[in-house]
Amino acid sequence: MAVLNAEAIVCAVRAHGEHGAILRALTRDAGLVSGYVRGGRSRRLRPILVPGNLVALELRARTDEQLGSATAELLTSRAPLLAEPLPASAIDWATSLTAATLPESQPYPALYAALSGVLGAIAAATSARQWAAALARYELLLLAELGFGLNLEECAATGVRSDLAFVSPRTGGAVCAGAAAGYEARLFPLPRFLRGVDHDPALSDILDGMAITGHFLDRDLLEGRNRDLLAVRERLVGRLKRAVA
Repeated sequence: MAVLNAEAIVCAVRAHGEHGAILRALTRDAGLVSGYVRGGRSRRLRPILVPGNLVALELRARTDEQLGSATAELLTSRAPLLAEPLPASAIDWATSLTAATLPESQPYPALYAALSGVLGAIAAATSARQWAAALARYELLLLAELGFGLNLEECAATGVRSDLAFVSPRTGGAVCAGAAAGYEARLFPLPRFLRGVDHDPALSDILDGMAITGHFLDRDLLEGRNRDLLAVRERLVGRLKRAVA
């Protein structure tokens, strides 16, 4: 019998049977894992099995193909943040996106660290601007880790590495201002923070960055039933736009 003991971020919880729940959680070394939690819908466990929470997970399975049984003990609760519409939308989107797109049992330590950072920033920040940039960078990293990375380091048209001002919605490559002349309306503005240059971006720049990542998430990752997740993201972006206004 295989046994996994690890800290894990709760990403999705689905009712199973009369009292149980299927838990999907992201671990640093084992990646996204699933397990059946007996009594997962009970009054005791519901506050623990909340997306965004950090738990001590024990997962037992007889075979790799079998859904294992899981237990979880709370380490860090993000449940109080769910009472606030904007943080709640961000947590809902980040965890749902992770659960929907990552293959199971494949380690993505960089994504685990980045998602932990996003959730920590949401909990600690006094304004959305302080965590929204981290969320956009998480989306960018997720695209790269799953094989759909964008080339934001050099101009796709000329190869130069300076004056990068736009992103092509077709290729995902950066475009310098000179090469974009006359075609600006067809391109995405490239905010400096997506390239790690600006560490204190305005919320309007963050929204520009999320327009880029949203386009490629929609095109390359959210297919079939996962496209329903776009409504979750649209709700988040709408709330961020109202914060700008």
